[in-house]
Amino acid sequence: MKKMLTVVIAMLLAVGAVACIEVRVGSADSAETEEAAGGPVAVPGELSAEEAEAGFRSLFDGESLEHWRGFRLDQVPAGWAVADGVIDFVPPTGDDAGPRADLMTREQYRNFEFRFDWAVTPGGNSGVMFHVSEDAPASYSTGPEFQILDDGGHRDGQRMETSAASNYALHARQGGELVPVGEFNTSALRVEGAAVTHWLNGEKVVEYTLWDDEWKELVAASKFASMPGYGMMETGHIALQDHGNEIWFRNLRILILPD
Repeated sequence: MKKMLTVVIAMLLAVGAVACIEVRVGSADSAETEEAAGGPVAVPGELSAEEAEAGFRSLFDGESLEHWRGFRLDQVPAGWAVADGVIDFVPPTGDDAGPRADLMTREQYRNFEFRFDWAVTPGGNSGVMFHVSEDAPASYSTGPEFQILDDGGHRDGQRMETSAASNYALHARQGGELVPVGEFNTSALRVEGAAVTHWLNGEKVVEYTLWDDEWKELVAASKFASMPGYGMMETGHIALQDHGNEIWFRNLRILILPD
């Protein structure tokens, strides 16, 4: 009898432990972003129930890059591939590797919320840029950047203006905690008119306004001063940056916001 009671207690403890596990995968939007931050996406590439109801669309199903191509290319650039349900960028080697470029959405977007998970290797560096124009020489010539970085292993992590989830070189991240290198961070980029917000692991960490006098002064005093049109586009592509380091993305989904 005592042995049977011990077994029953052990089973109840095991069930209780499982019930306490919280899966934090998908996240981030406006007022609803904070509430949605802990809402799980059941399978990478699938929308959560909250996202499906809100009208999000998946830009990556875990198998195909049909919604993506290279900057100024018709095809997917060298180094970008799908592996184990994630987008895996590995810097290509050899002269026959093919043309390199940032991976870019085929469609253009004006007002939107873009949710994504990302992970880096030690010292890794990448970014997500928006309102990208192909009339410029590079994605970063026009598109403001949500910085992706191993803060502890890259020199850019020493300054908050260039740390992970910052508006690269212009607006510092305020708060927010990164997960260990190699694990997936959940993030969101929301562009609503001139208002832009960044979210990192369920917390709003950056908030700024495009096109006003303060924006123009910041750009004029930065490395982007030599890039006409930087951050001045009202619509454009979303681009994932090839910065020469291995990078992973998953759960890429977008909600089109009204103009």
